[in-house]
Amino acid sequence: MPVNITSSNLGLNPYKGEWSRTIVKHLLKRTLFGVKASEIDYFLLQGLTSSVDILLNNTAAYPSPPLNDYNTATLIDPAVPFGNTWVNNLSTDGNINFSRRRTFKKWWVGVILNQDRTIREKLTLFWANHFGTELDTINFANYAYWHHDLLRKSCLGNFKKLIKDVTIDAGMLRYLNGYLNSATAPDENYARELQELFTLGKGVGVNYTEEDVKNAAKVLSGWRINSNYLVYFDATRHAVTNKQFSAYYNNKTIIGKTGANGALETDELIDMIFEKQDVAKFICRKLYTWFVYYYIDATVEKNIIEPLALIFTQNNFEIKPVLKVLLESEHFYDTLYIGCQIKSPADHALGFLRETSVVFPDPVTDTADSYFHYNNIVTQLVNTGQDLGDPPNVSGWPAYYQVPNFSELWINADTLPKRNKFTDLMIETGYTRNGKKIILNTIQFVKDICLNPRDPNVLTDSLFTHLLSTDVTLVSKASLKKQILLSGQDSDRYWSDAWDSYIASPTTINFNLVNIRLKAMIKYIMNLPEYQLA
Repeated sequence: MPVNITSSNLGLNPYKGEWSRTIVKHLLKRTLFGVKASEIDYFLLQGLTSSVDILLNNTAAYPSPPLNDYNTATLIDPAVPFGNTWVNNLSTDGNINFSRRRTFKKWWVGVILNQDRTIREKLTLFWANHFGTELDTINFANYAYWHHDLLRKSCLGNFKKLIKDVTIDAGMLRYLNGYLNSATAPDENYARELQELFTLGKGVGVNYTEEDVKNAAKVLSGWRINSNYLVYFDATRHAVTNKQFSAYYNNKTIIGKTGANGALETDELIDMIFEKQDVAKFICRKLYTWFVYYYIDATVEKNIIEPLALIFTQNNFEIKPVLKVLLESEHFYDTLYIGCQIKSPADHALGFLRETSVVFPDPVTDTADSYFHYNNIVTQLVNTGQDLGDPPNVSGWPAYYQVPNFSELWINADTLPKRNKFTDLMIETGYTRNGKKIILNTIQFVKDICLNPRDPNVLTDSLFTHLLSTDVTLVSKASLKKQILLSGQDSDRYWSDAWDSYIASPTTINFNLVNIRLKAMIKYIMNLPEYQLA
């Protein structure tokens, strides 16, 4: 597994190297969940600049909302028929909200599996981790969906606007008790996390004070959620006193305002925070950690973070310009950073399903079976440490912030066997419901990734190249080819003849002759430590 590698001296100058399959795969593995062979082929033809522009294009078809898959003999949603969406219907029924929250997670899995050629889904998860909220705490499934919808639609937009929108978002107001914050009972939860987790961080030189937290809470007092579940500002609950901030904020005073003007103090608070260069650096570090590597030393800080932060501020906190420069930079494509990240559970499970083109039932025409299978994947993510929609706390998943281990926390004596068991199961038996099976189609898979599957040398190389981010030795490949594809024989014809026989006559016997060996080879590769890396 990776350790703290010596950082590259390469900076943000545009990458001028070879636009190879390895380089394309690296870009796509970091910006998508898994990579299909067809996606690599497509982006190989585009070149670097066009590829990054396509990935950063947020105009791809927007996913349809989650559907009711939970109506049963024991639970009926009186307002939403089975197979229809519930996102525009609010319910106070605890059982219905519980079922909707579960459906939301299944739906999210389906959205990722069906993602287009865009960074949108990877960034949606990035922001969901950044603004760590828990569905169970928010409770109302609609609030959770609206919060998530905000992150998806804003993922490549303006960060300052996103902060304002999240601040008065119903889901966040519920999660961090902002809707309870009043002049007589200030609640500091959101005021603290706004500074510590969402904008400034807590690094060297970030010296806001406890009084700053208290005064920020007073600024934010008065935001409420009405009986129609809509956010509004209640001036009668707002602290109208002046709010004096510390030297870190240049001793700024936000003058208390009465009536509806009290809501304007929220904008003043955000403006004050964004005057600090620490905001740009903090967010650029988080983007770097997510897309490149978790270890940031003085060289990376100087050559990458500081220039990106300048780009961020010069573009009025637009996210897209920062990512464009980073993803086109020579630093991003340095060989040091290829295959240096440990896959998150989402990257591992969902990436596996996408890169091997496992087919799921259609969620519109077959809601029950598709959502059932999506739930199998939700369970896999939970069992390996990444419950979508429910990170451990407001800080998100520890693998994205916990010094010094970071993503190494994804792998332990419990989760690694579960990862291997999942890929083994999807290769051997898959999951079945009502005769609808999700399973790796080995024959179709090797046809997709290999131009000449009858040649065991080409096939072996294609499997390793497609499934691993890092290479293995020729000796290892030759040994596995002989042991598995050739069943210990010396002649390559032992595999070629078996493949040709299957293609000419796909009987059960001929199918098994190739399928059993293909499954063994793919399982072996996916159980290698290198398969855990992206």
